[in-house]
Amino acid sequence: MKPRVVITNWVHDEVLECLASCEVVPNTSHEPLSREDLLQRARDADALMVFMPDSIDEDFLQKCPHLKMISAALKGYDNFDVQACARRGILFTRVPDLLTIPTAELAIGLMIGLARHVLEGDRFVRSGEFKGWRPLLYGTGLAGKTVGIVGMGAVGMAIAQRLTGFETNVMYFDTRSFAAEKEKALQITRFSLEQLLTVSDYIVLAVPLHNETFHLIEERALGQMKPGSFLINICRGSVVDEEAVARALDEGRLAGYAADVFEMEDWARTDGPFNIPAPLLARTDATLFTPHLGSAVDEIRKEIALEAARNIIQFFESLEPQAVNQQE
Repeated sequence: MKPRVVITNWVHDEVLECLASCEVVPNTSHEPLSREDLLQRARDADALMVFMPDSIDEDFLQKCPHLKMISAALKGYDNFDVQACARRGILFTRVPDLLTIPTAELAIGLMIGLARHVLEGDRFVRSGEFKGWRPLLYGTGLAGKTVGIVGMGAVGMAIAQRLTGFETNVMYFDTRSFAAEKEKALQITRFSLEQLLTVSDYIVLAVPLHNETFHLIEERALGQMKPGSFLINICRGSVVDEEAVARALDEGRLAGYAADVFEMEDWARTDGPFNIPAPLLARTDATLFTPHLGSAVDEIRKEIALEAARNIIQFFESLEPQAVNQQE
């Protein structure tokens, strides 16, 4: 019998063709399945292809007795209980590399868009009030500024590499340090988090979400940041305390906040908010938000889903899938 594969979100036709040897239950809409709908489809599934809007926990796995593997079309997997999968002998795989470059590119775009008032300028032009050049919406650039990257993994390094062309001074904080030769090659310098916050004109967050990074940027950290600096979040919403960010903006301690991720998306949190704080949304003059577009490059999203599909095929052909996190 063909293995039954449930795909939780819309994918390109090429992904369905890749899974032709399986009995595929796709989601043909662009809306994610509710937990109830997903459970209904997954009860008899041998494999799941999951995406960012999904959350899999012990209770979910208990109700899917035939499940043998979960193939995640994503990099960060904090919404999935990987240890529970391992305890039940369910293989969990992910796609860690393909999201790096588009996410780094978006980080640069958010930095420039926020500091140069691009969104405000767009609204002004569309308002009908624009009559030509005026001395308005003066912002700041990247050249000569200090950029502090929190987290020097693959995404952090990709951001640092792309900033070299902007003549910035790049510093980083990470729990690990790099050899002097690598730091020289990347043109980066390691600082403590407190030092980084104190001297940086831009702080870019590029860390995974776990217990040590939850609300890493909160009231105290925001108070340490250089007055007039900008905060950019392209990793996970819950790495920042969004309520505290809103207060820092209102009090003028923070010049701007740009984010592609939000606390409400971190569904594994039992105490998480259901919405973005209204005071944060209200600051249209000092915020720039995108709806989790980090990997939203069409050819990249297709390749990510294809890689997740190949992991499924390899598993059922008794081959070794890539990027296995069963033991993490």
